[in-house]
Amino acid sequence: MMMKIGLVTDSTSDMPVDLTERYQIEVVPAILVMGEQSYTDGEGLSREEFYNRLPAMVDPPTTAAPSVGSFQEKYEKLLRSGVDQILSIHPPAILSGIFNAARLAAESFGTRVHVLDSGQITMGLGFQVLSAAERIARGAFMDEVLERVADVRKRISVVALLDTLEYLRRSGRVSWAKAMIGGFLNLKLLIGLHEGIVERLGQTRTYRQGFTNLCEMISDLGPLERLAILHTNAEERAQQLIAELKPTPSISYLIVNVTTVIGTHVGPNGLGFVAVRS
Repeated sequence: MMMKIGLVTDSTSDMPVDLTERYQIEVVPAILVMGEQSYTDGEGLSREEFYNRLPAMVDPPTTAAPSVGSFQEKYEKLLRSGVDQILSIHPPAILSGIFNAARLAAESFGTRVHVLDSGQITMGLGFQVLSAAERIARGAFMDEVLERVADVRKRISVVALLDTLEYLRRSGRVSWAKAMIGGFLNLKLLIGLHEGIVERLGQTRTYRQGFTNLCEMISDLGPLERLAILHTNAEERAQQLIAELKPTPSISYLIVNVTTVIGTHVGPNGLGFVAVRS
């Protein structure tokens, strides 16, 4: 007998709306806090408006995990709709409280809800969700879905070129960033994310050199299964990167203006990629 599996993620996955609708993926929004006002991610404040306002903000925005109750509501909704099991995939616990909120919510449902720490953010998380959705759509069992997600996770690379280190440093989420001061703030920093750990991959004095390094990093990965170009309100830079890479028609790629709850730690004019190696 086939088990019906429901899929849940959160807004830090940056999953495009057309894909969440096609695969009926439930998305729990994270929270952005600006001064006295809280915004549900994706509502009331566009990503473009946020990044335009960010440099002038005296008090940096902060982020918050969704409530345990908001996850419980999603799980209950899916189970009432006839789903037998739920897979809930989220950013790494080391970087965000979202995973823990989902885990606590899942305790009420026993073995019917499986919560997975993806080790990744933005489309590094999103591509794992998408791979799960595709398997579920084909009628796979939970263990087969988890096996597929684990396989994709091993082949994901996430790299970003930051226009400034300032936002990462003041976020306080990355210990080595807090120690980098003075002239380092003016460098263009290349960072990667691996199993929830933000790694410093190098730095350049000019954006152009950083852009070249980014292109080389993608090329060095070899054949790709999936590709997403990420930016924080830098659409023109993202288009330039695609033009430089000239991806083959067989690779479907996405261009994503990264969600505000991640962008507050990255700052505007960032550029990066998420690649799944073949």
